[in-house]
Amino acid sequence: MDSVSKYFPRQIADSIRFDLIIQKLAFQVLENHEAIEKLCIIGIQERGVLMADRLVKVLRSSLDSQSFQYGKLDIAFYRDDYRIRSTPIKASKTNIDFGIDKMKILLVDDVLYTGRTVHAAITALQDLGRPASIELLCMVDRRFNRHFPIQANYVGMAVDALENAYVEVQWKEKDGQDQIILHSGKPSSF
Repeated sequence: MDSVSKYFPRQIADSIRFDLIIQKLAFQVLENHEAIEKLCIIGIQERGVLMADRLVKVLRSSLDSQSFQYGKLDIAFYRDDYRIRSTPIKASKTNIDFGIDKMKILLVDDVLYTGRTVHAAITALQDLGRPASIELLCMVDRRFNRHFPIQANYVGMAVDALENAYVEVQWKEKDGQDQIILHSGKPSSF
């Protein structure tokens, strides 16, 4: 028995539902942002960028000539566990080549759980400027066990699971297929 199978993984979204979730989120963003040119979509490295890439693709195919800014944010050195981790944090590159002052920011991540990642992202954004507003979009909202009072504005699906459970969003580009898996525990390979 391998290390993943002993945790009884269960698929909670197949590739069809996965695609529908992304479509739904894109249309919700369009409904709430009439002035799309004032919108900056920022994916949180690393898996939030995969979600943001898909979202941006759907949004751009739905818009004629209107455009918005898109960037990628590395939060490695803003994390509150940066100095206390036993394994080094993998740093990526922030790629935001536009000003965020007075812009509407849409932060994108795959899973919202404790809120620590989003907190770090907001702190990192504050070093780049002063946006008019910040909203949060996530594929999966774990809802239980928040450490910070953070709530997503756009949620693909909500999952109520025990604290030791683990939600894994798998992406075709990185994992071979689009699906969301619920593990009853966090395998050591994650």
